Amino acid sequence: MLPETYINEVEKRLRRAGRPREMVIDVMLEVQQFYGWFSDEALEQTARLLNMNPLEIEELATFYNYIYRQPVGKYVIHVCDSVICWMTEGYASFVEHMQEKLGIQMGQTTDDGMFTLLPVCCLGYCDLAPALMINQTVYGRLTAEKFDQIIEDFRREK
Repeated sequence: MLPETYINEVEKRLRRAGRPREMVIDVMLEVQQFYGWFSDEALEQTARLLNMNPLEIEELATFYNYIYRQPVGKYVIHVCDSVICWMTEGYASFVEHMQEKLGIQMGQTTDDGMFTLLPVCCLGYCDLAPALMINQTVYGRLTAEKFDQIIEDFRREK
């Protein structure tokens, strides 16, 4: 359950907004940040906050790549899966390396709950391919060695 202080703050912002429904993605992301993912409970609470039908929220949640309808790791790795990345020399072996390094396939989360690996249509960093984004930070011109270093840095922060 969302804390009452959080609910009050969101309701205050929604009252000030000219069109509260335009804040739906922001509210969904905030609620997801609280829970770690966008559960059915989070969906229902968001619908109540915005005075929307839960189906409307579900439609947005399943459309938007950064709303997670199932549990994810602490660090979500969005791997650019665009045609530009595919054409980048070494892309396929780079993706294989990531999966081997983490011990998971695309769409899975590591056993320790630290990393989830997800494909994303495009990150908009074609000039830096291959690229990925970890929790809103984009990394480009990646190699297996750079990826390994990034992962080790995150593991040390744990």
